[in-house]
Amino acid sequence: MSDNDTAPVHVMANFTVHDAAKYRVYEKGFFPILKKHGGTFITFDDDSTTFEGSAPPKGRVVLFKFPSAAAATAWYNDPDYQALSEHRRAGTELKFLTMLHPIPEQ
Repeated sequence: MSDNDTAPVHVMANFTVHDAAKYRVYEKGFFPILKKHGGTFITFDDDSTTFEGSAPPKGRVVLFKFPSAAAATAWYNDPDYQALSEHRRAGTELKFLTMLHPIPEQ
């Protein structure tokens, strides 16, 4: 197992909320499941600034961190998270949910 297998990863999401009540159900249940898998919430932004290039799709950008890719994958595949994510799917239009890997060691 390499150090990159156990290195922290970040997860980034971009979505537009179109049903705030359904999204709030998701938000309320999100943090306990995130913590269960060692995840930490970093930030969110509803009006990010792009300095160069094409701006990401308008909407909320969220960034959180896990201790490893395995922890992030376990979070996403957790049956409790998948059940909860139905509220996100019903209340938002997801543009992407992406895991960002660490820089490989040289």
